[in-house]
Amino acid sequence: MIRRPLARYALRTVSLAAFLGLWQLLTSLNVDLWLRFSQFPTVADVARAFAGRLAGADYWTDLTDSLTRILTGFALAAVLGVATGVLVARSRLAEDLLGPVLEVIRPIPAIALVPVAILLFPSNEQGIVFITCTAAFFPVLVSTRHAVRALPPAWEEAVRTMGGGRLRVLGSVVLPGALPGIFGGLSVGIGVSWICVISAEMISGQYGVGYRTWQDYTVVNYPGVFVGMVTIGVLGWVTSTAVELLGRRLTRWLPRTTYVSGGRTRRPAAAPTRGGGDPEHQAQPEQQRQKDTEEARDEHLV
Repeated sequence: MIRRPLARYALRTVSLAAFLGLWQLLTSLNVDLWLRFSQFPTVADVARAFAGRLAGADYWTDLTDSLTRILTGFALAAVLGVATGVLVARSRLAEDLLGPVLEVIRPIPAIALVPVAILLFPSNEQGIVFITCTAAFFPVLVSTRHAVRALPPAWEEAVRTMGGGRLRVLGSVVLPGALPGIFGGLSVGIGVSWICVISAEMISGQYGVGYRTWQDYTVVNYPGVFVGMVTIGVLGWVTSTAVELLGRRLTRWLPRTTYVSGGRTRRPAAAPTRGGGDPEHQAQPEQQRQKDTEEARDEHLV
């Protein structure tokens, strides 16, 4: 039986409250067994620091700067990653020309490119966007490349049989068929982007959540450090959820299954056959069933 949304939200609230309660208990009692919780600020200390930050203008300036950097870099990475992934997967010439260079650069951590960004770009802002874009580019590229190569050849052959050219194949087969894999790469890329943009702000930024968190650490303001950590976590969750919800909406034509407790999946019930029975007791229309299935599938993202 599938849990109702209200029961699921209540369970999540209880889980979060239990975590915060345990945190408050361990820190307020100064528990030092192996982990030194006496060094941690309490939940109440972090809450007071958070309230103070929300009342100031610097917090919102840092938030705006970090979001601008992450969205700009991620948008560039999404466009370049999808385009390059499709090109490499569809063209042997592009694979031979770009493949070796990309495979050599891909293992290098994006944060290790901070010195390169400082030397290459005239401003720290452009360098941070470059690092963010690089961090998200390779997950999108790899996912797109594998998704395009995994498409059944029969789909392309069917379009070409009906007279479709390369652009028709690209718009009707390649991009729609690779969308699930592309959004898988985008979901990974947005998370990696947050890791790298915060690190880049700590190293070379002048504003942003990462910069402010590092400044709090240097002056031993640990409640402020935790305010930054909570802010980063919430921003990462919101942006990642937005990417996943967009992906589900754009791929709603795919067959869906709903989760059932016990590790099983439940598919929408088949339409009843004509032949007797009260029409009022017949199954709901196919469109309504698909809508209910999608809502149940997306509940865990809300």
